[in-house]
Amino acid sequence: MRTLGAVLAGGRSSRFGSDKALAMLDRRSLLDHASAALQPHCDTVVVIGRDGGIADWPRPDMGPLGGIAGALIQAADNGFDQLLTAPVDCVRLPDDLRALLEPAPAFLETQPVIGLWPVASINDLRAILEDGHDLAVRAYARRIGARAVSSDFVPPNINSVADLDRLAGS
Repeated sequence: MRTLGAVLAGGRSSRFGSDKALAMLDRRSLLDHASAALQPHCDTVVVIGRDGGIADWPRPDMGPLGGIAGALIQAADNGFDQLLTAPVDCVRLPDDLRALLEPAPAFLETQPVIGLWPVASINDLRAILEDGHDLAVRAYARRIGARAVSSDFVPPNINSVADLDRLAGS
């Protein structure tokens, strides 16, 4: 199974107060950390929702599902079977992430944006986005029968500069 990894980096960072993807942790941007954390679990990693990366679908400001849709389209167009997603503020992932989530579809119960999605589910996601009523990742997960996977690993969640400072101090 060929797996495309996608760092979802198109959010507004409104709670953070500035572009979260460019925030620094240990002299590296959160975007660099997230890409490096995803890399061991994928054949290729792409960035979604930023200039120079893959665009959200059908447009920006659709939340994580717009990023996942853009990434699924990229995966389908390039012969990948599945998509592994993580948010830009997830600078650490469990070593056994793929084993936890396979077979697709599945997502981490504590952080549903960290998920393994079959490329074949793109039409279901397009229908959700076109309908526009429930744009939650869990709504997509329910529609395609994805499993919520529990893990002892709790991904860091960086919503504020204080969260980033706490992570830097740990």
